[in-house]
Amino acid sequence: MPHLVLVGSTASGKSALAMELARRLGDVELVSADSMQVYRGMDIGTAKPTPDDQAEVPHHLIDLADPSEDYSVARFQADATAAIAGIEARGRRALVVGGTGLYVQAVVDGLSLPGEWPGLRAELEALPAADLHRRLADVDPLAASRIEPGNTRRLVRALEVSLGSGRPFSSFGPGLGAYPPTSRFRLAGVWLPRPAVGARIVARYREQLAGGFLDEVRRLAPVMSRTARQALGYRELLAHLAGELSLDEAVDAAVRRTREFARRQRAWFRRDPRITWFGGPGNPVDLLPALLGDWSGKT
Repeated sequence: MPHLVLVGSTASGKSALAMELARRLGDVELVSADSMQVYRGMDIGTAKPTPDDQAEVPHHLIDLADPSEDYSVARFQADATAAIAGIEARGRRALVVGGTGLYVQAVVDGLSLPGEWPGLRAELEALPAADLHRRLADVDPLAASRIEPGNTRRLVRALEVSLGSGRPFSSFGPGLGAYPPTSRFRLAGVWLPRPAVGARIVARYREQLAGGFLDEVRRLAPVMSRTARQALGYRELLAHLAGELSLDEAVDAAVRRTREFARRQRAWFRRDPRITWFGGPGNPVDLLPALLGDWSGKT
C-alpha cells in the first residue's frame, strides 16, 4: 500500500482531519511536513499536535531542533526519509501532513537539493527584502512568484543558489514545476472557501493568545534563529515585544501575513496534478468518508 500525503493551507483543518484518518485507518503514523513544528518550544504558535494526540498516534518530525538552529529543507528531507524508512520497517504506512510545499515535494519527489555558498549568502543578507525579491524576479521569476516578498531567509537562499550555481533555484531536482508520476505516495488536499479560512485564522490567533502565545514568544525570543523568527505570528509578536508594534497591530499584521501565506500555499499545491482535492464550506472532518473511500479504493 502506498504512503499517504494530506496537504492544504494553514487553518484548513488538515491536522484534525489527519488525526481522524489515523484513527480510522489504524496502520499509519503521522509525519509532519511543517517547517516550524520541528522546533522545540514553539508549540502554541505552530498549532503543534497536543501531547494527547501524540500519545495516541505516533508523530514524527516534531521537536527535532532547538529554536536557535537554522533548520533546512535538506535536513528535513534526510529526517523524513529516515522516519518513513522506520515506518516501513514496522509494516505500517506514513501519513505525511503539512502545508510547507517545498518540504512535501522534497519527500515525494526526492528533490536533488543544491549546495551552499556562504560568502555570497552573507552579502545577500545585508540587502533589504524588497531588493532581494526584485533581484530574484530577474534571475528566477518562478521562484520569486512562490516566495513571500518579506521572507528574507527564503529570498536569500533562492538567490544564493541561483547566483552561486548559475542555475535558477526552481530548476533543482526534477524542477519545482515538474510533477513526475509516483506510485509510492497517494496525495490528497483539503480546501475551504477563502472567507472560511480567513475566519479560522482570526479565531486561531485569538485562541493562541488566550493560551499563552505571547508568553511563549517572550520566553523564546533571546534564542530564536533567523529561521525560527520568520514563523507566522512569531515575527509579529517579536516586533511587539521590541516596541515596534502595539499588540493589536501585531495581531492584525500576523493575520494579514497568514492570509497571504494561505493564498500562496493554495497556489503552490493547485499546480500539482497528482493531488485529489476534497473540500466544502463545513467542518473539514466531515470530509473523512470521501477521503477514506478514495484512499481505500486505490493501491
